[in-house]
Formats: sequence, C-alpha cells, structure tokens
Amino acid sequence: MSIGFSSVSILSKIRNRLLLSLALGALVFLGLSLYANIQELMAALRSFRWGFFPWILSLALGNYLLRFLKWDYYLGGLSISISKEDSLAIFFSGLTMSVTPGKLGEVLKSFLLKARQGTPISLSAPIVVAERLTDFLAVIALASLGVYAFGYGARTLAITLALVLLVVLILGCRPVCLRLLRPLEALPFLGGFPNRLEVAYESIAELVRLRRLLAATAISVLAWFAECLGFYMVFLGFGFPSSWLQATFIYAFSTLVGALTMLPGGLGATEGSMTGLLLRLPVPRQQAVAATLLIRLATLWFAVLVGAGVLIFYQRRLLTKEGFLATKDNSI
Repeated sequence: MSIGFSSVSILSKIRNRLLLSLALGALVFLGLSLYANIQELMAALRSFRWGFFPWILSLALGNYLLRFLKWDYYLGGLSISISKEDSLAIFFSGLTMSVTPGKLGEVLKSFLLKARQGTPISLSAPIVVAERLTDFLAVIALASLGVYAFGYGARTLAITLALVLLVVLILGCRPVCLRLLRPLEALPFLGGFPNRLEVAYESIAELVRLRRLLAATAISVLAWFAECLGFYMVFLGFGFPSSWLQATFIYAFSTLVGALTMLPGGLGATEGSMTGLLLRLPVPRQQAVAATLLIRLATLWFAVLVGAGVLIFYQRRLLTKEGFLATKDNSI
C-alpha cells in the first residue's frame, strides 16, 4: 500500500493544520482577554518582570532537548540507526505538530524518517505512542508532588494513572495483543502488508518493557519539570506568593487535563484549567490570565515556532534527494 506524499503535499498539510491551530489559539486568547478585561490584562503584562522571560524560554528549550534524548533512546532501542544531526532535525521538526490532539501529529517524525532513510513507518510510529505514555506518567508524577500542597486533583490523578498503567500492561501482554491484531490484518486498507500491525506491535512492546519504560519516564520527568520551573519563574515575575510545588502542580495538572481532552494542543482546556487553579491560590483574575498566556507562549507556541524553523531550514535535506521527491516507495 502506498501513501502518496510529496514534500509539497506534506508541507501543505502542516501549513493548513498550523493555520487552524493558530485560529483556535487566537480564539482562546480573545476569550481569556475578554474574561480578564483587556486593559487590565495589558496592565498585568506590563507589571511582569520581563528579565525572567529568557530563562523561561531556556527551560522550555531544555524540555525539548531532554525529550530529544528520549526519542534518540527509543531509536536505539529499535535498532534504528541515523546520524545525530538528522535525528535532531527530525525530532525538532516534529514539534511543529505540538498543536495536534495529544501531540499525535508528531508521527510526522516517522514520515520524515521514512523519507530520509527508508525506515518503515510501522516500525517507528510506535515511538510517538511510547512518548505520550511516558509523558502522561511524568506529568502525573509531577502533579502528585504538589497535589497535597494544593489540596486538589488527587482522584483525577489516581484514575488517570490507573488507566495509563492498564494500557501499558495490555501492550506488554504479547500473546493477547497479537491474537487481537490478526483479524485487523484483513482490513482492505492494510491489504498487501499483513505483517505491518505485528511490526508496529513488536515495536511498542519493546518500548514499554519495564527497563525502557522506567528510563524513558525518568527523562520525561526531568523534561516536564523544566517547564514546571519555567512556570514558577512566571510566578516570580509577577510576585505571586506561592511555592514551586504549587506551580508544579498547576502546570502539570493543567497539561494533563489538556491532553486528556484530545483537543489540538489542549487549547482551551489547558488554559482554562490553569487560570482556574491560579484563581484558587488566590491570584487576581487579570494576573492569572496573564500568567497563563505567558507560559503557553513560552512552551506550546515556542515549540511550534522552533519546530517550524527547523523544518524550513532542513526541508531540502529531509524532503528531497533521498526524501519524498526521490522515494518511489512511500508505503507504510
């Protein structure tokens, strides 16, 4: 089965999705601005000590670099050999799709890997699933650090953790999963590739083995804690009377809520949860909205900007010559 992608079509799809996400982001920004009163919101932003902002961006960049180490670790676990430069370019290009539901649009990395060196998508796409599972475990762990300091969210975290662990246990049960997959191989759109689901499953089964799961989750905890510290710096910039534990809980819990809704980039849900939790501290409404907008700009939208820049810079390397324009077999 072939998937008819070209460098032009894939860039066009990315552009269209980004435009849609930007539109949704603008609506969220407008809604929050009206909620906070635009003039009061502008006054709150002017009161922020902007000397903190470069450090916040640096911590967000640290998050991306640590998550790259996890991506590279997973590539090694599946014996996918690629140069560090190409691996880094592919990973950062995938950040462009941070504003997709559950960040699953980052499967773009698998298409780029296929384009660059012919790695089957069925082999590498499960990495994106493993990344999301370990991200879930990481933000749950981080939110748990501050759940008692904040006095909220323990039940939600417990239920989510149970569900994630259940998924991991099911994926780790090879005989059962393979038996469930065999009937799916008869589906028409998988015709001609009866083993692709098994290849994908073997990849994910390898990635959720306990040793790899623990190592990848540890990297994820460090990565997401960097952004939690960035949120704490937002607190410091506004002079909020709160602890780093509270900042960690609010950021991690709101990130989890956004991911669970499966909205693009968690737009609306993450911001609403974050603003609502800040109001519980209590923080004045205009400052709560300002803090929310600043951290989302420094994390979500900064990731999209960095990803788009890397993809544009490396598009000829990744999408031409050895890439989509020269690759006749764009099968999965």
